[in-house]
Amino acid sequence: MKYKILIICVLLALVGCTGSHKPDDKPEWLVQADEDYKLAVDYDGQWQVKLAEMYYRKAYETLKKANEDGLFPPADDQSYSWFLYGDAGYRYAVMLYRRGDTEGAIALMSDILAHDIRDVERSALLQLMGECQLLLKQHDAARESYSKAFEARERWHQDGKIDGHFNMMVVCFAIYNSFMEYGEYDEAAKWLERMEKELTVYEQRSDASPRIIEEYRGYVAMNHARLLLATGHAREANAVYNAIPAGRIFTPLSITWAAIWLSEAGRYGEAADMYARLDTTYASAGNVTMTFDKISECLAPRYIANLKAGRTQEALSIGSDMAGAIDSALAWQKRNDAAELSVIYQTHKKELALEESRTKSTIYLIIAIGALLLLLLTGYILWVVRRDNRLLTEKNRVLYEQIRQREQAETEERERQQAQPTETLSQSQQLYNHLLELMEDPAVYTDAECNRDTLARLVGTNYKYVSDALHECADLTPADFINQYRIRYAARLLVTTDEPVGLIIEQCGITNRSTFARLFHDYYSMSPTEFRHAAKG
Repeated sequence: MKYKILIICVLLALVGCTGSHKPDDKPEWLVQADEDYKLAVDYDGQWQVKLAEMYYRKAYETLKKANEDGLFPPADDQSYSWFLYGDAGYRYAVMLYRRGDTEGAIALMSDILAHDIRDVERSALLQLMGECQLLLKQHDAARESYSKAFEARERWHQDGKIDGHFNMMVVCFAIYNSFMEYGEYDEAAKWLERMEKELTVYEQRSDASPRIIEEYRGYVAMNHARLLLATGHAREANAVYNAIPAGRIFTPLSITWAAIWLSEAGRYGEAADMYARLDTTYASAGNVTMTFDKISECLAPRYIANLKAGRTQEALSIGSDMAGAIDSALAWQKRNDAAELSVIYQTHKKELALEESRTKSTIYLIIAIGALLLLLLTGYILWVVRRDNRLLTEKNRVLYEQIRQREQAETEERERQQAQPTETLSQSQQLYNHLLELMEDPAVYTDAECNRDTLARLVGTNYKYVSDALHECADLTPADFINQYRIRYAARLLVTTDEPVGLIIEQCGITNRSTFARLFHDYYSMSPTEFRHAAKG
């Protein structure tokens, strides 16, 4: 969560620098690119990542072609098209980076950076470039990219806007965290020092925000403590943290940093208190306190996908994994940032590790609480499964009625075809009617050996005439014609008998169960079991 918040801060700073670009009259290519860009931003906000990436790519490619065709204004114009080109490309690169295509993101950004884009977009691109290079262990290249990102941001704010030094603090903070994440502590220290210098300059402004000053003083001190702790200076780190006034830890981000630092320092009781304070802060801002949500973010998509596919057992298995995830809540908490259940379970786990002499009664109490949580979670999963199965059953009942009406119409059409005078029918139609009469006997098509040659022999002709008649009159191959009767026969048995599905498969003439399942689903859009339930429901 801490890195997500920093990225959001950078994006907000970027948007703040581009809000004044609102052209009244735009060429068609720019209108199209702008519409795609806005769609992408909307999908991005809804976490519909594939759609967001597609529209970012479309916007970027439209702008890239327009630029290559010489339709862009001069670079020093600083027009909306240049902003859109840089920002759409940046966001598309972020999408590539998110799904692991680091090399693709670097290639895309290198192409954009080769043009005279504005410094504000250049800074964002170079910052993401440095992140990608660190991930690929290209440390020297990452250092150079980060330096250029800061320089570009500095050039952008050289006119002395009030938010200039604030935005550069944000950039320094994000770069510092990138180096910390990859263990580049010397480089991290340099960027933390740069951040502190920008804060000092910002403090000297008469119109600087006292709230921002206090907030970032807390960030600087807290991350000095973090850096000391990471480099093995625990005593000094604790001293620096303890010297931070309580009034400088008041925003959700600063409270999160404090909780994380306390956990890393082994001060688990204080960390738990800080997480509780974080929940209070979110609640006062109108947000909902998280419980199991952060855990379920990892497994819920797989669970829902299996459930909608009708694979109930797999869904229940994943549901069991969700319950089992409580046993590793500490790891989940690190990935999902302070979910309430993770904090609760972490507290229990640390208490057990630190207090091995706890009495058996206390241990039994913890086990009982854990069992209760597992029971509640299992009950919830079962309720969801039952609810979704009910919805699926209702949908299948509607589908069954549609199937019944369709088959009734097909039967009437075949009866109408058979009722026509023979002298008015073509040779193929006569042969088709003969085949329909032949198939009234289930013994014909339930024979597993039945094929086009069988049909031809039974009607006294060769298979070519049979194939032509079926193609002309029903647009079917002999195999499809036979399998259609087999599947319908199986469907009748499912409705009129209680025999197991496996036995019905053996009676309908299809020897391979997977082939039967595929053909049945293709014909009825549901499994045999679902069909039986829908018919008898």
